[in-house]
Amino acid sequence: MAVQFSDKDIKRLIEEEKPLPENYRSLIQVKPKRGHSERELNVKGKENNDFRLILRQSLSNPIDFSIILAHQPRNSNQLFRLLRCNGKSHEHTNTIENTKFYDFHIHLATERYQDIGAKEDWFATPTNGFVSFQEAIIYMLKEGNFELPTSPQGLLFEDI
Repeated sequence: MAVQFSDKDIKRLIEEEKPLPENYRSLIQVKPKRGHSERELNVKGKENNDFRLILRQSLSNPIDFSIILAHQPRNSNQLFRLLRCNGKSHEHTNTIENTKFYDFHIHLATERYQDIGAKEDWFATPTNGFVSFQEAIIYMLKEGNFELPTSPQGLLFEDI
């Protein structure tokens, strides 16, 4: 059975502080894998929830990317996608709202899309919060409430 969360639970999970390890920069450097580059980083939230940061980018199209914040519920092997930053590589349609756009966009898990049997994070809105893969990582770290390391080594590069 698919895992479902209310909008309140989704908001709580996104807002949970997610401390990054000192070496997080090296852990999120994407590596080539069949037509795209990819990397995943598991993070334990301050409320003891398990999260995964997933980064993917096309090797042939730099604006075809996805940065995903997913939650792995206890006693489950499923990932629940809470938040996703996508590049400007395809048209998106919000089924319920019957709206379409072609732009950089942010997907957010919603109760209403789960209720109709759609993917939890199908709803999306256009954004000008990022226009590149690197900017989308920075955006996700902020919006996903990731906590950057406080050591001097962790602060060498403030852009990611």
